[in-house]
Amino acid sequence: MMRPSADLLEVYVCLEPIDFRKGINGLAAMIERELSLNPFATALYVFSNRRRDQVKILCWERNGFCLWQKRLEQDRFHWLRRMDSRVEVITGQQLNWLLDGYDIARFKPHKSLQYSGIS
Repeated sequence: MMRPSADLLEVYVCLEPIDFRKGINGLAAMIERELSLNPFATALYVFSNRRRDQVKILCWERNGFCLWQKRLEQDRFHWLRRMDSRVEVITGQQLNWLLDGYDIARFKPHKSLQYSGIS
């Protein structure tokens, strides 16, 4: 199974459900026009349907787009809540938690600490 790397720095989650008939061209156009983002950037763009039982992930890979899809047979994804924007930025690790069924709004790791020395 192919999964996104936990080291990804930019994962954009579209908070509103989309029409799942959209393919690569429709999603790329939506990223650019409606979300005001660059579909050719080194990032993942994550979308869900209205029932929250399917996810599509679009990314640009050097010379073409890749489209990944997951459909749940019984459950629903715990989608992020809509705040003031149409898109939320999460980490690759949080995306994998979302795909595994965790509610990432509640399930967050400790913050990383950075030290320059011991005194």
